Amino acid sequence: MALTVELIKFVLLSLGIVIIAKYLLVPVLRKISQLLNLGAKASGNIAGFATSVPELLTVAFSSSAGFIGTGIYNILSSNVINLIQYIFSIYLNKNQKYLNNRAIKLDLILVLITILIPICLIVFKITLDTNIVIIFVLLLALFYYINYNAHKLYLGKEEKEILQEEIEEEQNEYRFKRKNKKMIILYWIFLIFIAVSLYVIGELLSTSLTNLSNLFGLPEFLLGILLGVITSIPELITFIEAQRKEKQKSNDEANKLGVIEATNNLLTSNILNIFAIQSVGIIIYTIFG
Repeated sequence: MALTVELIKFVLLSLGIVIIAKYLLVPVLRKISQLLNLGAKASGNIAGFATSVPELLTVAFSSSAGFIGTGIYNILSSNVINLIQYIFSIYLNKNQKYLNNRAIKLDLILVLITILIPICLIVFKITLDTNIVIIFVLLLALFYYINYNAHKLYLGKEEKEILQEEIEEEQNEYRFKRKNKKMIILYWIFLIFIAVSLYVIGELLSTSLTNLSNLFGLPEFLLGILLGVITSIPELITFIEAQRKEKQKSNDEANKLGVIEATNNLLTSNILNIFAIQSVGIIIYTIFG
């Protein structure tokens, strides 16, 4: 009975992080990206940062509780589930033809690498220490460099024109909204509130994680997979929304921008998960674990 109660608490706390990320963090950050006149690729990156917050918190708190293994299984399952959800959203919106775009193909290869790396870490039982952190930081820079140049090289003329039109529209909207500085201040207040809420829930989740492992003997890999499944829900939502937003324009090239946004969301989430968030987990584990 006690185990059931603790599992329910664990799931509810994890879902709490997801709900806050979906209904508060993602909309606020998307609004900020609009005010900053960001295009499809940059908006996808913003969404990727936002939807990686649940993984950051769960990995950070599990590492501080001494469960470094839970973190790596969390990252692996999250990255695998992200790719599956991305493919599902592409076919749901009937955008599979855009996967022939060279930049998108290259991005998906990078996504597969973000899945292979944690598999190698687990299979070969590689020690997660500060040396790995240095390698991860270098790989983070390399992956972003490849992604940036791929889209710069392969983005078609028509797509660039549509992207420029979107930017001009958003600039006009921004000039109008710039007059209302109170709204910008309000967004920052929201972000602070969201950060505090996520921290409090993360602390409770860390305690629940410790109880499940120490009191009931649940293996770290199982807890990591559970966290991965739960924290991947925001990505599915942003993948679908990115493409639906562009489909409303009934324009073939505009639809491709929706796929570009979703792809960059996927790549950014997976890159952050394995290179940045896992590095944070290693550092926290080294200090507190």
